[in-house]
Amino acid sequence: MNDIELLKKRLREELKESGLTTVEIARRVGVSPEMITQYTTTKKLPRLDTFMRLCRALDLSADEILGLK
Repeated sequence: MNDIELLKKRLREELKESGLTTVEIARRVGVSPEMITQYTTTKKLPRLDTFMRLCRALDLSADEILGLK
């Protein structure tokens, strides 16, 4: 599994564990629900500022999702 696939896997797991819906997370991050889905299923990655808001919405450090911790 390459780094991008691993990041997407971690993101999917954290989204599921959050107990929030895709719509709720998208609203908190400021993107569409479709974008949240794309971040976990396609080659599309969030911009850095969006990634930061996503980490905040999930109450995670970027290190956790990036696998640095």
